[in-house]
Order: sequence, then structure tokens, then C-alpha cells
Amino acid sequence: MAGRFLSIFKPIGRILPEIKKPERKVSFNEKIFWTALVLVIFLVMTEIPLYGVDPSTNDSLSQLRVIFASQRGTLMELGIGPIVTAGLILQLLVGAGIVKCDMSNPEDRGLFTSASKVFSIGLTGVQAIAYILSGMYGSIGQLGITVVIAILLQLLAAGIIVLLMDELVQKGWGLGSGISLFIMAGVAQKIIWDMFSPATGLFVSGISRLLDGVDTAFVFVFGSPDSFYPTLLGFFATIGVFLVVIYLQGVRVELPMSYAGYKGFRSRYPIKLLYVSNLPVIFASALFANVYFFTQMLWNQFGQPAPGTNWFFRILGDYARTEGGNVQPVGGLAYLVTAPQNIWGVIGSPLQALAYLGILVAFCAGFAYIWLEVGGLGPSKVAKQLMDSGMQIPGYRRSERPIEQILKRYIPVVTILGGMLVGLVAGLSDFFGAFGTGTGILLSVGIIYQYYELLMRERAAEMFPAFRRIIGE
Repeated sequence: MAGRFLSIFKPIGRILPEIKKPERKVSFNEKIFWTALVLVIFLVMTEIPLYGVDPSTNDSLSQLRVIFASQRGTLMELGIGPIVTAGLILQLLVGAGIVKCDMSNPEDRGLFTSASKVFSIGLTGVQAIAYILSGMYGSIGQLGITVVIAILLQLLAAGIIVLLMDELVQKGWGLGSGISLFIMAGVAQKIIWDMFSPATGLFVSGISRLLDGVDTAFVFVFGSPDSFYPTLLGFFATIGVFLVVIYLQGVRVELPMSYAGYKGFRSRYPIKLLYVSNLPVIFASALFANVYFFTQMLWNQFGQPAPGTNWFFRILGDYARTEGGNVQPVGGLAYLVTAPQNIWGVIGSPLQALAYLGILVAFCAGFAYIWLEVGGLGPSKVAKQLMDSGMQIPGYRRSERPIEQILKRYIPVVTILGGMLVGLVAGLSDFFGAFGTGTGILLSVGIIYQYYELLMRERAAEMFPAFRRIIGE
């Protein structure tokens, strides 16, 4: 049974909007329809501007928006950030045993879902208020109390709609996860925009500037220190990162296994190099984004002191306004956890680039190791699961201990190495200006692979109904 903490959300869960599970078998084509409809609604929301917000203002969070599927000045200003953050916080609390919850119990799962909803809506409100207080849309005095309330209500309503769309897909009406779908759509949208945008796209605007003599071939290929247009180097980096991530997805160590009940029947247990998938880079990116955002909000609230004049901001993050009116970190922790936007940023600030890459790789490795036990993926948990399924390692007696000892040789090492690699790939791809950011590409490749497996399984189950019993549907 759930602990007292989750029980608090039982009465709240009754009044929250909810998508019911389908009471009938939903056909493959119908799932495709609902998934496509949810995707279209999401894309439309990324184009609807927020009332009371000037869309032409500079976006200081542009590099952080891809992983949260957010769009500046629109209904998707917050994107999936509150939902992802709420889910991760609760999963960490449950995995660490701080919050008691038996996920095999339907009642506990229902309470966990209700708690996730409440946390998501609460965080949506908190982030919306933080965005307003940060001065992103202008001062409260300039906006007026009516506009401030309107912005807050719009962001809350949009957050609830996104929450329900994700629930619609996950409850069985669609395919996969709404969150994954939105991330993949956001990354794809950013990559296509960087390539074909009439204003800034490489193959439209870039070639036009090159032919008109505005830019040289060198600038077209490598860019320049005072320009952040997409470059040919970034295009090739994007292709390279896709290929590297696809390769890493397939690297694994396979342990020989046998079934105790079927002598002579052998199998293999795969331990992927990306054992905890892309979760470490999501954790690290979310942490860096919050450090960047909240330090900037504090900087605005304390009157925007000049760099180096306040010891508090010298430690957490000093900011300065550029000639274009944009805000960028120039010192402190926020500066160190912000990636240079292109190769010229790396050349101009090599110490910042090295510090960012080192911190990112270290945090990814740390988060990967922490998630082993929190996520139930540690050697002891896996050994128990293998024993319960009737498997053993050939040449060893049938017991959890020898399986656990052998798994301990591989899983921790592979986990830390995989975490370091995803951090390294994400950081280096940002240095070379990869379209959609390195983190976005890492996430999208993993999501595409999951959708490929899901579509193949759904199609097989549709064509051969008996196959559903094998896959447990």
C-alpha cells in the first residue's frame, strides 16, 4: 500500500481531469489517428502566440528549449518541462524509498499518477510565475496586472492540455508516449528550420547570402564569431552525431544464459552500452537549465547589477546585456554550465568550453550511476528478475549470488561509461553547432528507435492476433 504522502493526493485525484482507458481493443489505424491528432494539436500550439507577450523580444533560453519541446512566446512556452520535472522528482523519491509506493499495486499506481498530475500542474504554475518575475516579458509594471494574470492562466491551461494529450497517448489510445512524441517533433522542427528557414536556414538564407556576396565561403562553412547562423560544419556535425548515436545504441555486452526448466536451451542477456538510455543527459540538461533560469531571474530581481560588482552573483552567475538587448551569462556557475553556441565560442572561451564539457560528463556519469538503484536497474535487482524468470548462468549453481557477482563486473562499468559517452557526445555536438543540439539528437534517436520497435510489434499483433498473447497484450 502507498505511504501517507501519496494518500494525500487521493481526494485531489477525483477532481482532476482524466482520460479513461479504452474499454475496447483500439485498432492500429485508430492509434495512428489519435497519435497524429495529438501531434497536430501540439504543433498548432507552438504557433499560437501568448496574449500580452511581444514575440519579437530576444530569447535567452533558446538553446535549452529543444529538450523541453517549448517555443518562445507561444502557448508552448513551458513545453513539457513541468511534466518531465514532476515525473523525475517522484520517480527519484519512490526509487530511493523516501516515498512508499508499490508499482505492482493498481491502487498505488493510480495514486502515483494523481500525484504526478498535481505536481505537474503545480510546477506549471511555479514556472509560469518565475518566467513572469524574471522579466522575460517585461516588468510587471509595464505589463499591468491584467496582462500578467492572462499570461499565467494561458500557461496553466496549455500545461493541462499537454498533460491530457500525453495521458491520451499513454492510456492506449495512441502509440508510445506523448512526451517522447513532443520531444521528437520539437527536435525535427528545429533541424528542418535550421536547414530550410527563409530567414536563417542554411540551404535557403545561407546560400542566398553566399551568392549575394554578403558572406564568404569560409563563413558559410564555419560561421563567424559575430554570427549564429547555421553552418555547413553544423550540418555535417548533425549527420555525424546521428550516425554515432545509432552505433552506440547497438553496442552491447551479451552474457550467456540458460533456462533451468529446459536443459540445453541457451539464451543471452544483453547489457547495452547506453544501459540507462539518455536519462543522464536529461537530468544534467534539466539541472543546468534550472541553474541558468533561476540565477537569471534573481539577477533581474536584484536590479541587474553589473558583472563583478556583487559577490553573490559572481559565484552563482553574472549576466550582461549584449548590444542586441539579449542577456547572456559572463561569470559564475551559470556561465560554466552554458555551452558555447558554435566553434567560434569554443575558440573564444576555451576554458569555459572545457569546464562545461567536464561538468556535463561528470554529472552524466554520476546521474547514470545513481539511476541504477533508483530505477531498479542494479545488479541485485536484475539478478532477482533473471532468477524469477527461470534463468541461470551456465556452469554456475542456480542462485542469485553468482548471477549478481557477474553482473557487478559489467553493469556499473557500462553504466558509468555510457553516461560519460552521452555527455561527451552532447557537449561536443553543441561545440560544432549541430542542428537541434546534441541532447536533442540523442533523445530523438532513442525515441525513433523505440517507436520503430513499437510500430513493428503493433503491426505484427494486428496481422497475427495470436501474437498478442506472446507479447502480453
